[in-house]
Amino acid sequence: DTNIYHEVELLKTPVFKDNEEALNRFITKNLRYPQQAMESKIEGYVFVSFVVEKNGKISNIRVLKDIGGGCGDEAVRIIKAMPRWKPGVNWRQKFVRTKVKLRIKFDID
Repeated sequence: DTNIYHEVELLKTPVFKDNEEALNRFITKNLRYPQQAMESKIEGYVFVSFVVEKNGKISNIRVLKDIGGGCGDEAVRIIKAMPRWKPGVNWRQKFVRTKVKLRIKFDID
């Protein structure tokens, strides 16, 4: 099955490690605020989408909404650095490719 499912179509959605808290900790620990964004005092959310493959690897990373100053590139770098996720499971109890949307907060404080 090479289809890409959306989270609402699944029995189980993809999960980073064990939970959303672990995901937030990973992002906070690994985020390097871009110098240009820091100097320009750019803050806000970068929205990204990506596919969690059947084996948990991440592919097809796209920036959906960027705030500039290098924040979009930094969001992509963090997604690429993530370990494998637990993949989505369809109603037939099979691992499936799943599109995930995520927002990454850039806050200077």
